[in-house]
Parts: sequence; C-alpha cells; structure tokens
Amino acid sequence: MRKLLVAGNWKMHGSRADTRELIDGLDAALGSDSAAEVLVCPPYVYLCDAADALRGTSVVLGAQNVAVEASGAYTGEIAGTMLRDVGCRYVIVGHSERRSIYGEEDGLVAAKFRSAQRDGLTPILCVGESLQERETGITEAVIARQLGAVLESSGIVAFKDAVVAYEPVWAIGTGHTASPEQAQAVHAFIRGILTHEDDTIGNSVRILYGGSVKSSNARDLFSMPDVDGGLVGGASLDAEGFAGICRAAG
Repeated sequence: MRKLLVAGNWKMHGSRADTRELIDGLDAALGSDSAAEVLVCPPYVYLCDAADALRGTSVVLGAQNVAVEASGAYTGEIAGTMLRDVGCRYVIVGHSERRSIYGEEDGLVAAKFRSAQRDGLTPILCVGESLQERETGITEAVIARQLGAVLESSGIVAFKDAVVAYEPVWAIGTGHTASPEQAQAVHAFIRGILTHEDDTIGNSVRILYGGSVKSSNARDLFSMPDVDGGLVGGASLDAEGFAGICRAAG
C-alpha cells in the first residue's frame, strides 16, 4: 500500500525566524504520529536552519530545485550533493514555475531528474497543463510528453525511487482547484503510462496532487484511489493549516 506524502513547497517566502516558527508550529500541531510522510521544501538559504529545526521530528527536508552538474564553475547553482550534505532527501524538479518563468524544457527537467537520483535524492517530478491546454483538450498529450521525456531519459526503473506530482497550472495559486474527479482522471492517466511500462513500479509510485490544496478540500482529494498526497504551496506557510492537510491524509 502506498504511504501518502504531503510536501510543502515554501517557494520564495520566509525568513530564518519564520522557518523556525513554522517548523515548531507544524511539529506541535502534528505530534509524533502522522499517517502520512510529511516534507517541507524551504528556500535554499534556510535549508540549514530548517534541518536544525527538524532534528528530532518526523518531518523530512527537501529542496525546490537542483543543478544538472555535480560540481564546477556554475555560478549560482546548487548541486544535489550539497543538498544531501545539509540533510535533504527530496528535491522538486520541473515545477510549472521553473518551466514557465525560467524556460526549463522537458529535456532539462529530465536531466535534473537524473542528477537528483545520481546524487542520492528522490526527485518529485512535476507535470501539468495550462488552462489553454486543458480548454483545447490536450491535457493528456501534454502530460504524456512531459512524463515521456523522463521515461526516455531514465527508464521506468528510475521511478522505483521517484514521486510524480500532477499540478494543473490553472489551479496553482489561483484559488481554483481541480475537482477530486478531475484530479483522479489525470492521476489514473499518469499511472496508466507507468504501469504500461512496468505494472509493479507503476502501481507503487506515489502521485501527488498540487493546485490550491487546502485543509478544506484535502480529504476529498486524498480519498481518490490514485491521489497519494499533495504538493502544497501557499497553504504550507501556515502551520495549523498545513497540519490539517497532513491530518486529512490519514
């Protein structure tokens, strides 16, 4: 049975004080028992502060991005080995904001997926369609292309140690959320692609939903058979609200 994962993507928010306050609040709200695996992904500069604050808790640490290269003269980049060194276990790759704002195309996302695994991190591969792509009926084609780039580059075996996150771009930070049925339909499509390659691996991969997840809608979303948790943005910046989402995963 797949254990649900709830990941908080803090994006470019917070301070050192906020990091400590948020993690302390989350730990107090969750207690020692959580049916789901809980993950937080702070900005790079607060990863060490977060690692210190997380020590002794059940919450794990992740990063929001990773370089393709292992080391070298790449000003401003952060290698996966560096993320591991400060305590990260997961890293987000291919987030829609990286794709749309910074022009990260499928090939680069696939390379970051490979580099994350090379450096001992579990990649959370984000895929998803824009509003225009959904309205023109090409959601499945977009998802298949994004997922296919990684399958072609790394193969299905790589998904034994990976997470997929479906994030409809039209629902990120807009207040609009895919209905549980809409989310389930795309999650089932993703799982179908993976199980076509390998039934065992495809059925074991956790597929998260990301798109305005809140404590008020999390339980309905997580009740869907192919929704294995959430990639949470703004709602992860409130300890009690994020804890409510984590509890919904129980």
